[in-house]
Amino acid sequence: MNCIKLFTLALLATITHSSCQYERKLNAIASSDAPKAIGPYSQAIKAGNTIYCSGQIGLLPESNTMVGSDITTQAHQALKNLRAVLMAAGSDMEHVVKVTVYLKDLNDFATVNDIYKDYFPALKPARATVQVSRLPKDALVEIDCIAVRK
Repeated sequence: MNCIKLFTLALLATITHSSCQYERKLNAIASSDAPKAIGPYSQAIKAGNTIYCSGQIGLLPESNTMVGSDITTQAHQALKNLRAVLMAAGSDMEHVVKVTVYLKDLNDFATVNDIYKDYFPALKPARATVQVSRLPKDALVEIDCIAVRK
């Protein structure tokens, strides 16, 4: 056999051997410093070094009640809840790579941006913001993210 065929066979054998030994390791993350899930989902899932955080709204962790009826109070609490989940997963806001912000009213975009920048002062993660017709518990904002472990 020529060298290219030998190299290809060796590469295929390595890939096959590696993929047979691959174990899918997923871990559910739960923080008592963030509200309990209000449905059949985890606060976050860790897959390898990646953390997928479920959306957080402005619920108080102690009571699972809404913190207030204004966008400022709810946005701060949603971000605090997200930070608590990230910490429980071995990460922090500096290791967030992607954020999605769901707003009941896109007119709140500038207000949420002013709050958001305080939680992400250095590296700004990639982000999408969308307006939705309704959120759980009639929240005004929900925020989820993807992060990596620190």
